[in-house]
Order: sequence, then C-alpha cells, then structure tokens
Amino acid sequence: MTGRRSVLIALGVLVAGVLVVATAMVLGGAGPRDVDALDGAVHVDGGDNPAGPPDAELPQADPAALVAGVEHADAAKLDPVRLADGLTPPTNRWFSGLVFGEQPQPVFALPTSFALTGSGFEIGLPQPETSEKLIIGGHVPAVTVDAAAARAQVSAYDAATVTVELLDAAGQPLGRVVLAQGSPYVSFTAAVDTTLTLGAAFAPATDGLASSTVRGVEWMLSAPRGALADTSVRLLAGQSTTWFPVPADLPSGGLEALALAAVDPVVGSEVAYGVGDGIARTTIAYRTAAGSQTVHATMPHHRQGEQPSRERCNLGSYPSVYGSLELCLGSQLTSWAPVVEAAGELDLASVPDDRRAAIVAQLAADVAATPPFPSDTYFGGKSLYRAATLVTLGRQLGADDVVAPLRAQTLAALREWTEPDGCARRDARCFVYDENARGVVGLTPSFGSEEFNDHHFHYGYFLATAGLLAADDPALAAELAPVLDLLAQDVAAAEGSEWFPQLRAFDVYAGHAWASGPAPFADGNNQESSSEAVTAWNGLGLWAAASGQDALGVQAAWLASTEAASTRAYWTSPDLADPVYDGFGHHVMALNWGGKRDYATWFSPDPAAMLAIQLIPMSPVAGYLVQGDADEDARAARIIAQVEEATPGGFDVKFGDYLLMYLAMAGPDEAGRAWEAAPGLSDTSIDDGSSRAYLLAFVASVASGSGPGSSGG
Repeated sequence: MTGRRSVLIALGVLVAGVLVVATAMVLGGAGPRDVDALDGAVHVDGGDNPAGPPDAELPQADPAALVAGVEHADAAKLDPVRLADGLTPPTNRWFSGLVFGEQPQPVFALPTSFALTGSGFEIGLPQPETSEKLIIGGHVPAVTVDAAAARAQVSAYDAATVTVELLDAAGQPLGRVVLAQGSPYVSFTAAVDTTLTLGAAFAPATDGLASSTVRGVEWMLSAPRGALADTSVRLLAGQSTTWFPVPADLPSGGLEALALAAVDPVVGSEVAYGVGDGIARTTIAYRTAAGSQTVHATMPHHRQGEQPSRERCNLGSYPSVYGSLELCLGSQLTSWAPVVEAAGELDLASVPDDRRAAIVAQLAADVAATPPFPSDTYFGGKSLYRAATLVTLGRQLGADDVVAPLRAQTLAALREWTEPDGCARRDARCFVYDENARGVVGLTPSFGSEEFNDHHFHYGYFLATAGLLAADDPALAAELAPVLDLLAQDVAAAEGSEWFPQLRAFDVYAGHAWASGPAPFADGNNQESSSEAVTAWNGLGLWAAASGQDALGVQAAWLASTEAASTRAYWTSPDLADPVYDGFGHHVMALNWGGKRDYATWFSPDPAAMLAIQLIPMSPVAGYLVQGDADEDARAARIIAQVEEATPGGFDVKFGDYLLMYLAMAGPDEAGRAWEAAPGLSDTSIDDGSSRAYLLAFVASVASGSGPGSSGG
C-alpha cells in the first residue's frame, strides 16, 4: 500500500571484436576453459533449458479497442520527467524512482543499488543491518562515475532490466547504463567517444581486471584494452565498461567466470511462464550484447520448496535485506512455485447442519446491515466484493431468497461502475483512460490511485466481484467485459503496448507486485498488503473463468502462485533462522521495500495491523498461507505465535475477524476456539470487506477439514 499503506582492462591483449568472439567461445563450452576448480559443479559449457511446464499461451487482447471504448481524461497525477519520448510510463516498478519526481531516487536491482547524480551515477552493494523492527540495506555509493552528463532519462525497460541514457546539454546521448535485476553487473556503453571520471582509482588486478576496494568490498572493472588510466576510462563509441562487486565467498576459479561474463554486458531480458502438474514456472532470460552467457543471482524464494535442478550456483553470494543472493552461471533463471488455483467460494459441503443454519441466520443479518456502497475505487470495490461473497454464500447454502435483494443491489452498482461512458455523466463510480499516463484511473480515486498506487488492490476487488456474479452468466460477463477487460490490462497486460506497460504491477524477479506508482522513496518501491495482491490475481482468475478467457486464467494462476510463494518467503512465513533476521524481534514482516523491510504499516502501529494486512480479505484461496507446510505442528506453532503477538489484548481489534480466520488454520482446537469467539466479536472488529457470516463460514469450512489450509482442502 502507498499512502494508506500510501575495469583491466579487457581480457589480455584482445581487441574488442576478437574479445567478444573469444568470450562467446569460452562461455559456449570450449572444454579447456571449463571452470573445473569450482568443485566440479560450475561448468561454463552450455545454456540452461527451462524446466517444468511448457510456456503458456499468452492471453489475446485488443488494448486499442478497449481503450477506445471508454472515456478519456487527464485524471492521473504523474510526471515522468526522466523518460524518453514514446515510452509507456513505467509505474509500479522497482526502478520507478528513476523516472518520476523532481529528484531521481536510488533503486535496488539486487544485488546492487544504483542512483543518478547530477552528471553521472553511483553504484553500491547494500549491506543489511537488522534491528528489532527493521532490516535495512540502503544505497551507499561505492563506485561513482562522472560522465559530464547534463541529465538522464530512462530510454528502455522490460521484464527485468532498465536502460538509462546519459545526455549532454543538447539532449544527445553520451551513453547508456543497463541495470538488470539479479545481475551483479552494471555496464555503460558509449554512444559517442566518452571519458568517464571515477571517484576512486582502479588498479590492475589478476585475471585481467582492475580492482578497487571500498568499505571492505572489492569492486572489479572490465573495459577495453588501454581505456583505463587510474581514475578515468576513455571509451570509443560502441565500447562498454562493466563494474561488479566480488562475492566475499568467491570460490577458486570464480573470478575468471565472472570476468568472462562481464565482457558481454546484459542489454535486456524476457520472461516466460507455464502452469501445469502443480507447478507455476517463471523463466527470466537475460540477453547480452553478443549473445554470450552471463550470471544471475537467486533470491530465497527462488530456492524454497521444490525447484528445478541448479548445478552451477556456487559462484559465491551477496548479502541483501531478503537474505543471501546465490550467484549462478547461466542466462536463464527458472523458478517454481506451487500452484494456487482461482477459487471464489468456500467448501461448505462437510459443514454440519447446525453450523450451516447459524451461518444462514447471520447471513440475513449481514445482508440487512449492508451500508451504501462507497464511491472511491478502493472502498467501493472492496464493498462490492463483500456483497458478492455474501451472495455467493447464499447460493451455496440454498438461501438465494435471503441474498436476492443484495445481489440486485450489487449488480446495479457494478453495472454503474462498468459503464464505458459513465465518466461522461458523473465524477465518481466510473473509469477513464489517461492518454498521458497510459493507464486507467477510477473516479473518485483513493490512496493515491491517481498516481497509480495500489491499482492491483483496487481493481482486483472489481475483477473478483464480476467473476463471482457472472460465474454462471455468460451474457452478464459479456456486458461487463469492456471495462473489466480494461482493468485487467491496466494491472496485468501480458504484453506491453503503446497503451499499457507489460505486467504493470508485477515484478517477475522479486516474485511479487509493487504498490507505489511513482516510488518517490530513497528505499525504492514497496508493498504492504501481500494478501490483497494475491486476491487481485485470484480476482483476475475468477474473471477469466467467468468470461471464458482460458489463457488469461493460466496467467492469473501464474501470478497468484508466484505472489503467494514470495508472500510466504518475505511476509508471512520468513525463515527466521536465516542470519539476516538475527536481531529481528517479530514473527511477520509487514512492509517490504527494495532497500529495507519493516515491521510497520502505513496506517497503524498496532500489532494486529502488522499481521492482518497480510491476511485481508482471507479469500477462499487463503490456504496458500500454509502451502508447503509439511510439519503441521510447526505450522500450528507459527500461526499461534503470530496471532498471539497480534492480539495481546484479545480479538476485539481492527481486523479481528481475519485474525480469527487465520487462527482456525492452526488446527482443530484453534478452529473450535475461533468458532466460539466469532459470534461475540465486536462489530468494529469485522472489516468492511468482510462480514460475520463469511467469518463463520470460513471457520466452519476449515473446522470441517475441507476449508482453506485444512488437511482435506
């Protein structure tokens, strides 16, 4: 949430052209140059093949037609001041702070950090420091480079890389810097003959590199022969230089591999995904200038649970606020996550009759107590979702008559929101397309959604509502499609276009979404409510099912599965035995950034908020919270400890309903306790996106052995 939640110099004596060819030969598998010294496990002799399910078919969409079908207005508050003409503004990215705002902000590609200066740039290697409530690894410059630039702009970006052009006073490019998530390399390629001035001297080192040690970290520089002279690098047009930090645990022979890969800089990336056999696969392919093999670093979530075999990942490691980043040889990073299938209803088949009757009685009370639907995009969408879950419960329990008035009311409101020309007649409860921002803005916005903050949270509720109400009604789905498909494109377009960026909110390397649109922070971008992100992708899946878009459903399952896996790794079930958590005093992490992790929220200091914001709205896919927990006792102990930390004074706190639902997932005894406590929970402890009837139904479903996270469900 955001707002609410708010340099040797080339290798040997080879000239540039010969060097590229020789490097390609070495990295491509010339036997004599295999890196045998690395315990026989790392071999510079071939590429990686994607493991797991095959590439999915991408969803087909016509963004131009969707955009043409709605009202257009200058509704966004975005100023991409450092963006090349013709590029779609890259909101909600790890590097958005380079683009927006009066001053550029540091960004965290991991393992490195990067910042623009008035005439060049800085590179750092964050060193995490941990305290009771905070793990911080901010940008501290180690390598500074002055290119005598007048200004800078982002000139290209893709799934995992960003290219920054440094410009002269006339606006002409001096050269370009490429940053790649998961790559230790930062490269500069000259557009014209250029001299770079370094903040510290680099001295010739072994293995044909130049070296400089800053604050205990050794940095290497690779550049063309004769380009380096103490504190300056002279490049001819088209030549490149690359910097990288040396891992403290670099094995024997490892520097040669890193040096070879550094010669051919990363220039871009692509992402592919597949879903099948219980696996959601993500593959990031890094492209280099000459097609040689590079290296990449895995984050903890890339290594958790069942993963494809990786035999070339002992090139050392780097620290990060998320834990150790393990360095691997190869141009493809493939990772798996357990599949989270879209679900819109709880399994109530095994709930006893007396409990079903209690849920129906409460259902009637909740329907009667439904307040008017708010008009902003967050609370408006959330209230529609609450109502749609009640309607779904009524259908499941044979109480259609009880929920019929609410269904009619909810459908009328959803139809109003999805009128393509609604904003021509009113200034709320409608959506417009902003041609400058290249995205959809809802009127009236909230929590900075006019800056593209939280769009996946907001729009996920609308997508889920439509998916629930139109689940068995193709005609209704077709009626709602012009706007609902537009919202889906805004947050999750599988392919970038002039109308929308690719996967606006989702970071394929980090495995999760980012909430801030412009990311105007020194700590990078951030996300607070991991659960609302999973809910968004589940909503996308529900809408895909209702509207008959199978390929979109596969994409939604990939997004939900990957987001769920990173949620467990970094928010709800972090491996507290990892040394990065030494000194951290809590069971969950409430707010994750590029350069820090915080036990804090945007809206409340209460311990209940820290956990509950990772639970809201406890949808039927909430079982992902315990997915992969083989040890039920350990799972129960973790949940109980987390809930006890969150509720030192009991459950009559904000979001108490979600905390009770989560407690029920600890086991039968806790489910029984939650059932007993639910009827007496104060009304103020029931979230406006939920209801007491849904609370009872969730707990009863878990207690029956078939609900989210239970052994039978």
